[in-house]
Amino acid sequence: MEKYKLYDAEYKFVSLIWDNEPINSTDLVRLCANKLGWKKSTTYTVLKKLCERGILENRDATVTALVKREDVQRYESRAMLEKAFDGSLPKFLTAFLSDRELSEQEAEELKRIIEEAVK
Repeated sequence: MEKYKLYDAEYKFVSLIWDNEPINSTDLVRLCANKLGWKKSTTYTVLKKLCERGILENRDATVTALVKREDVQRYESRAMLEKAFDGSLPKFLTAFLSDRELSEQEAEELKRIIEEAVK
């Protein structure tokens, strides 16, 4: 669903909200200045845009997310898999693991994840 598409700066912005919600819009401006180097006008422009897209809500100067971090991450992961690896998880894993070694713990965790997905 295209609703979950966020550009890098938008993702960083929404991540601040996920980590601090609900957050007062004045506090959000301060946080964006400190963490992102944004001016007040930039913060409010991006906030308005994401509210219009149904990703955030700004009600009574309190900002909350209308979408979950996990849903955005799932969307982004699937989009990247489609774009770069023709939707093939084995191709992705081969490329990702080609120049790195897994610890025993990582390998066991991946096995567990795969076994749960197969059930």
